[in-house]
Amino acid sequence: MKFDTFRLPDFDIPAVLQQFLYDPKNPLLFNNGFFVLFFAIFISLYFTFRNYLTVRSTIVSLFSLYFFYKASGWFVGLVLISAVADYALSNLIYRQQKVIAKKLLLALSIIVNLGMLFYFKYTNFFLAFSNQFFATHISPLNILLPVGISFYTFENLSYTIDVYRGEFVPEKKFINYLLFLSFFPKLMMGPIVRARDFIPQLHKPYVITQTDFAKGFYLIVSGLFKKLIISDYLTLNLVNYVFDDPARHTGLECLVALLAYAIVIYCDFSGYSDVAIGIARWLGITIPPNFLSPYQSKSITEFWRRWHISLSSWLKDYLYIFWLGGNRKGNFRTYVHLFITMLLGGFWHGANWTFIAWGAMHGGALAVHKIWMEATGKFLKRISNTIIYNGFAQLLTFLFVCFCWIFFKAVNFNIATDMIHQIIYNFSFSVWPDFFANYHNVVYLMLLGYLLHTFPDNFPDRLIPRLQKAPMVAYIAIFLCFLVIYSQFKSSTPVMPIYLQF
Repeated sequence: MKFDTFRLPDFDIPAVLQQFLYDPKNPLLFNNGFFVLFFAIFISLYFTFRNYLTVRSTIVSLFSLYFFYKASGWFVGLVLISAVADYALSNLIYRQQKVIAKKLLLALSIIVNLGMLFYFKYTNFFLAFSNQFFATHISPLNILLPVGISFYTFENLSYTIDVYRGEFVPEKKFINYLLFLSFFPKLMMGPIVRARDFIPQLHKPYVITQTDFAKGFYLIVSGLFKKLIISDYLTLNLVNYVFDDPARHTGLECLVALLAYAIVIYCDFSGYSDVAIGIARWLGITIPPNFLSPYQSKSITEFWRRWHISLSSWLKDYLYIFWLGGNRKGNFRTYVHLFITMLLGGFWHGANWTFIAWGAMHGGALAVHKIWMEATGKFLKRISNTIIYNGFAQLLTFLFVCFCWIFFKAVNFNIATDMIHQIIYNFSFSVWPDFFANYHNVVYLMLLGYLLHTFPDNFPDRLIPRLQKAPMVAYIAIFLCFLVIYSQFKSSTPVMPIYLQF
């Protein structure tokens, strides 16, 4: 054999480096293959410097910013601008002695944050509104919506408002505030975390118990299962297909697609939230749960205590109570405040009239439920513990929430009205055999999603003590089993998380 037959393998160095740059067609998410490499490097450095608080915060901040860059490109600069602005303003607010000065600085913080959100998210909406109602003929601007801006804007606002109210002493180290704002597990899609809950944990030594590791593992694997298997499969194989043009489908298909979407949006968002909370748990940071079996709710008020808890509590504390005055101004004003809160909550989700309609319906339902509670009084207390009443209340709440999901999912009112029309006027069980023959896997997976949803809220707490006793090989085996199952359901078409658009 001649020596010149040996050749070093050819490496396309630019292509390798390209993997570390932002790719708009392949943003970095938890289900991205690159995330495994990213997280392996990150967790190694984090564990090495876990006892050096400032260095640890710097590592997490840099990796978080890089994660956001890989997911959204140079919009990462907006996170830095937001962090600098609110870090400076919060410290100025804290040092001021005069109330008027505090109010002016708080107003500046609100203007900066909401101004940035308004420009990127709502400019073209109001231009279209002006063109439609005032015949202004203004061309829409070429504006891209930065990923996660709705979430970190709310975190910034809650921070400065808490400082203004004297409920939180502003963080002295900028790196810790930057970490709070940019923490990669929750940066793009929440949960919306309060600084007073998050930042104090950065000053504590890193401690992770067997319970922390087991709970983090459970949340990560169960979250990935909900998102990548249940939600993505139902989305690609039924939901998107029907919602693209409901008029082409029977009422039965539309109804099943709607029920499927109810479990899709729950598994999609709660799954991502669980992964974020689980990763944070491994890093020694506790983030409260964001979902508590919301479809088990017996009223729309209870639903909003269980659904997207971080958002609903934010709207309650900072909009309903702080800004509008809550229930301190009489019953009628309370109903109006509830309606306005949810109306704006719907608008927060997207610059579209369908989101406004969705928020208005939930706001109206909250007001009606409050009137019902006040009108029935003692009579309701007597029947509220009966099986019949609870079953009827849970079914009614679920059906109302599903009806509202039509407007949340539909891209416009025509799609929404077509969906409703088909369900009401073109519904027949006679098509069920053919439908089931074509979509039996969808039906089975949808039922599995609802079955998992019936598990009691304390199920993880009952499972964790058993899981934490398992050897590491058991964790590896469970994760490998998940990968095998995922390989059977994985599609060549990636499904972006629903809340990534908000």
